[in-house]
Formats: sequence, C-alpha cells, structure tokens
Amino acid sequence: MYFCQEARGKLICRHMQKTHVNEIAVFGGGCFWCTEAVFKGLRGVIAVMPGYAGGTIDNPTNEQVCSGKTGHAEVIRIEFDPSVISYPDLLNVFFATHDPTTMNKQGNDVGTQYRSVIFANSDEQAREAKKVIDELNNSGNFDSPIVTQVEPLTNFYEAEEYHKDYYAKNPAAGYCQMVISPKLAKFRASYKDLLK
Repeated sequence: MYFCQEARGKLICRHMQKTHVNEIAVFGGGCFWCTEAVFKGLRGVIAVMPGYAGGTIDNPTNEQVCSGKTGHAEVIRIEFDPSVISYPDLLNVFFATHDPTTMNKQGNDVGTQYRSVIFANSDEQAREAKKVIDELNNSGNFDSPIVTQVEPLTNFYEAEEYHKDYYAKNPAAGYCQMVISPKLAKFRASYKDLLK
C-alpha cells in the first residue's frame, strides 16, 4: 500500500504497511462459561466476552434469557487477530468443543439459550461457517447431522460481571470441575498447536 502526497511541487509516494484490523466472531455452544474458557486459551485471541445474542429484547438479564422467552442464546464474542488464527480455525475449535448435533441442549444444559449457533459478522463468515458445516456433515465424524444455526449478527449484549472469566475465578466450583475442566483437558490435548 502506498501513501502519496505533494511536496514542493513533487508527488512523493511512500510504501506503508497495510493497517491490521482484528476481527470479531460470535459463537453459542452451550453455557458460555465453557466456551469462554476454551477460546481464551487460543493464540491470536485478543479478548473473549460472554454475552447474549439473537433475541428480541434489549439488554436482557441472565434470568430473562434463561426463561427461554427472549430468543437470546448464551454466546461469546471473540476478538481475534486473523494474521495469527483464522476464522476457519476458530470454527474447527468451536465444533470440536461442543455437540453441534443436539438441538437446544449441551449436556445437562437444556433450552434455546444453549443452542448451537454462529452469529456471522459478515457474508464471508456466513459462507465459511456453512462450508465447514457441510464438510463436517460429509466427514462422518458425527453420528447425527449438525443442527448449528448460522444467523447474521444483529445484536450482542455483555453478560453480567459475575459471568466474566467464570472458570478462571472459580476453578474449584462443581460445574467447573465436572464440565469445564474435562472439556479443557480434551481441547488442550487436541489443539496444542493453537494454544497460547
């Protein structure tokens, strides 16, 4: 990329590096405590924020979302550096760390707020997500078809403060020990090359 300006009657052009811009991905794969803990461990991930997306009311509370009446899903918003980790890499981690074949359910977490969903931030993200879903459906890696929804990102609301960094702040909590820790151990063993 070049930047040109006129100085003393001459056009002077200088080579400039392309400005780097981080990207955003938004995934829902069950309880956001689990997905947040997984994605925080990836190289190239700048920040992970738990929250709610896809619903019909503004600024929902966790209680409202868990009622199943708002249409929101528990999600994480991932800010990532695409020069370090690609969106398809994030998609592969997403599909490997939850069950994308169960409708509105992840383990004992049941309800539409726990659905498997990708909120695409662009048409390109939507295409990439659908491509990965097609590849996985044709791979034979899953016993049932993937039910993950791909929707445009229209809203995102940060979760309450006590949900942020939940696993890091509460590693001895029952849910963390029974659900998150085993998931993290399996993830870390399978994705060593992507870890921080």
